[in-house]
Amino acid sequence: MPKKQPVIAIVDDDASVREAIMSLLRALGFSTEAYPCAEDFLKSGRLDRTSCLIADVRMPGMTGPELHRHLVGSGNPIPTILITAHPDDRVRTRALKAGVVRYLTKPFDEDELIGGIHSALGHD
Repeated sequence: MPKKQPVIAIVDDDASVREAIMSLLRALGFSTEAYPCAEDFLKSGRLDRTSCLIADVRMPGMTGPELHRHLVGSGNPIPTILITAHPDDRVRTRALKAGVVRYLTKPFDEDELIGGIHSALGHD
C-alpha cells in the first residue's frame, strides 16, 4: 500500500506569505493547502488529512496560538509551526510549552522552516 503523501496546511492572512510558502514546499515535493484564516481551515473538512500546520501568530479572528489550542483541545493535535512578523518572547514561550513544533520570525530562513516540517513529520 503506498504511503500517504503528507499534506501541509498554511494558514496566514497575508496572501503573498501563503503563496511563497506554498511555492517553496511544492518545489520540495510537498502537497500543500492554504487558507486565509483559521476559521476557513477549521471548516475545510481536511483536518484529518493534514500532517503539519503552518500558521501565522497574528491574524484577524482566531490567532495561530488559539488555533493550535483549539486543535489540541478538540482531539486533533496537528503538529504546528507558528510564524510571525511580530515576535513576542511570552507568546513564543507559551506556544512552545503548549507543544508547538517551532516558532519562527518572518522573514525566516527556509532551512529553519524545512527543519521544522521534518520535525513535525517525525523525520528527525
